[in-house]
Amino acid sequence: MLSLMRKNAGTWMIKILLGAIVIVFVFWGVGSYTSRRAGRVALVNGEPIPLDEFRRTYDNLLDQMRRQFGNALNDEMIKNLKLRERALNELIDQRLLLDEAARLKIRVDDQELADAIKNLPIFQVNGRFNDRRYRNVLGQLRMSPEQFEAYQRQAMVVAKLRDFVTGMVKVSDQEARWWYDWRNAKVKVRYVVFEPASYKDINPSEEQIKAFYEKNKEKYKTAPQRKIRYIFFDPAKMAHEVKISEDEIRDYYETHPKEFEKPKTVEARHILIRVAPDAPEEVVQQAKKKIEGILKQIREGKDFAEMAKKYSEGPTAERGGYLGSFTRESMVKPFADKAFSMKAGEVSDPVRTQFGWHLIKVEKVTEASKESLEQATPKILKKLRAQRAKSRVYDEAENVFESSGEQDDLDKVAEQYQMKAVATGFFSAKGPIKGIKSWRKVAEEAFKLPLMEISDVLETDEGYYLIQVVEERPGKIPALDEIHDRVKADLVRDLQDKAAKKDAQAFLAALRKGKSMAEESARLKLKMATSQPFGRGGAIPGIGYDPQLAAAAFKLSKAEPLPEKVLKGGKGYYVIRLDQRIPADGKDFVQQEEAIRTQLAQQKKNNVFRSLLDQLREKAEISIEDNVLS
Repeated sequence: MLSLMRKNAGTWMIKILLGAIVIVFVFWGVGSYTSRRAGRVALVNGEPIPLDEFRRTYDNLLDQMRRQFGNALNDEMIKNLKLRERALNELIDQRLLLDEAARLKIRVDDQELADAIKNLPIFQVNGRFNDRRYRNVLGQLRMSPEQFEAYQRQAMVVAKLRDFVTGMVKVSDQEARWWYDWRNAKVKVRYVVFEPASYKDINPSEEQIKAFYEKNKEKYKTAPQRKIRYIFFDPAKMAHEVKISEDEIRDYYETHPKEFEKPKTVEARHILIRVAPDAPEEVVQQAKKKIEGILKQIREGKDFAEMAKKYSEGPTAERGGYLGSFTRESMVKPFADKAFSMKAGEVSDPVRTQFGWHLIKVEKVTEASKESLEQATPKILKKLRAQRAKSRVYDEAENVFESSGEQDDLDKVAEQYQMKAVATGFFSAKGPIKGIKSWRKVAEEAFKLPLMEISDVLETDEGYYLIQVVEERPGKIPALDEIHDRVKADLVRDLQDKAAKKDAQAFLAALRKGKSMAEESARLKLKMATSQPFGRGGAIPGIGYDPQLAAAAFKLSKAEPLPEKVLKGGKGYYVIRLDQRIPADGKDFVQQEEAIRTQLAQQKKNNVFRSLLDQLREKAEISIEDNVLS
């Protein structure tokens, strides 16, 4: 099929096939560069999972996390997310599913492949396939048509298997209503919190401090440190040498239209009177009456900004309610719908959102626009040069790595290419490393490498590295006198926590014996509070978002109004007592029923498919190479 397509690059068949690159990325995470070393990470029923495939999958997961968490992503988070384990499991699952599909004789023939992808527009210009775009994109991806077709066919086979396995899943009327009732039920609780920080009279002796240190000394052990030398391959130095044609610029402009679109924006102020999403109707109406009174004053000539400073309960009150300029997507829907329907100078009627009641004053409206090709050219040129330079620099780094052979001195490798190997000082796995922007990734690699081994080419945001660990320093436990104050502070916090927990347990025991919660809290000079009604998964009024505490509250009943044990929350130890259970009223079940059925059906399909994978794993022979997950 592919040979025919390559002979007829302008025909409908090639147009069909090329659009599927989008699907390939989604299912298989094809990367931009070729693998660097042969090898495998696991065997699944005797078939290897290649090392380069594992690296691509891991890097794609890491990129997803970077896009999600941005600069907040650090080594500890990466470790907790278990990305290496997730990448390996994903590849094992894929292999098992393809084997099962083969056993069931599930196939995707050439015509199915073509029919499935013929309407994808990624390689089309004005609705028609563009051969220049096809060559450019495949060249940038360094992916052959054979690779592309194989990946795409496999992705479609897995999708076909999933449809086959989950095709009979149904959701009954009773299931939909049960889920609605379960999800929309609410509870109220009375609670008392024992805050560790409130125990001020704790002053441990030197003997206690010493004993605590001896028991916990491993906690104070310093991190191991390493020192590396590295060669940095900088794409920025090569970017000015890259030549980009006008056709390439035009092609990029046509294939990435959203990059050059500027959405409509509104510049506005607002006044907010807060109301909880699940507040009683009388509270909602009181807040509405208050904001209507503010609106009346504004209509009579009062300055909106001054009224915002005086009355708004939002974080922008000090700025006269000024929100700046925003897009429709950056605001909650009711607020955005109203703001984007107004003209400059207008003040809205009250608008209800999940935060409460708002008044909106629009100060400026900037309509949507699109940069012309001429306006966008400098930006496109810079981006394409950077991409091309990065690709060339990678090739250079790969050549240096391959030629390093059995070398054990990166300085000598650098000399061969008239480059310089830079030496660092000692650093821990948590960094930073002086002189390296992407130190987290470099540090992660450095603490995997054996002493004096040269790494593979390491990709970072600013370029590529070859690194070599040249010296290591083990962690050590400091003497008590070096960290005395730190140990004492830790011990005080530990004793405060234990005291709060002990008192909370005694309080709960008293309630279980029939004591009044109000009287016991008054006797102990503690504040007892009653929450507003709250649902599953939401914040608890007066406490905040605490899934464990909310789950415990929903287990309580009239027969068992008290939990089995005290509950640890953000502020300390909580003792709760059921005040009221409020069943779902069913008012909006009809409106929600279709969405509920869709959600439940998807959950059931996921469970069925996961069950299939579990069965396949139980039967499979899977062996994982040493150090893959470390």
